[in-house]
Amino acid sequence: MSKNKIVPQSEWFAAHKEHLKREKELTRLRDRIAAERRALPWLKIRKDYVFETERGPEYLADLFKGRSQLIVYHFMFPPGADYRCEGCSLLADHIDGAEQHLKHNDVSLVVAARAPLAELVPYKRRMGWKFDWVSSYASDFNFDLQVSFTAGQIAEGETVYNFEKKAFTSRDLPGASVFFKDDQGNIFLTFTTRARGGEPLITAYDYLDMVPKGRNEDGRGMMAWVRLHDEYEDDSGSGESCCH
Repeated sequence: MSKNKIVPQSEWFAAHKEHLKREKELTRLRDRIAAERRALPWLKIRKDYVFETERGPEYLADLFKGRSQLIVYHFMFPPGADYRCEGCSLLADHIDGAEQHLKHNDVSLVVAARAPLAELVPYKRRMGWKFDWVSSYASDFNFDLQVSFTAGQIAEGETVYNFEKKAFTSRDLPGASVFFKDDQGNIFLTFTTRARGGEPLITAYDYLDMVPKGRNEDGRGMMAWVRLHDEYEDDSGSGESCCH
């Protein structure tokens, strides 16, 4: 049974109206941070990274597909992986709906992973995703973007992730990187987001944050309830077996 107070309509209205002030503060803060993000300095990309794509080998410049802005989501999928990252897959479930609008606003979006394309495509087909998934297997892209680490870096504790030097045991971690290409073909890294910074790309969380049970994690850790979308035990929409 909920511990929330049950109150008359007038008291309910007053409480929610007061809370709305905090919601508006958050909206205005988010707008200010977004403006600050767009004003950050850029880093020029000086390597010709090559990716394996379903169209054949392509350079980073090709992934823009004629647009000036590019978002790359870094999917945790190392070569020969015997698992499928549930968190990355949850985020990926949201990409196709957004991408059909992004491409009409001068933004291309691709997903990149270190595994060879031959390992990525079957999983993409299983999940029913349509977005462009490319492999950075033959380049330093993931390592230079600090979302993948060498065995030596891990052994020596020399891993830098989310602008922080911290010991990790995982060879690959998630994130998103944003690039801009000018009229002369120069490419710049304009922004990166790592760890929980990618949560705004998972709109299911926004829905869950509105409902009484929230994300329903019950102290079990982030995404404890998440499954690959074809592996939920109860797909009827009415049960709770996926959360226990």
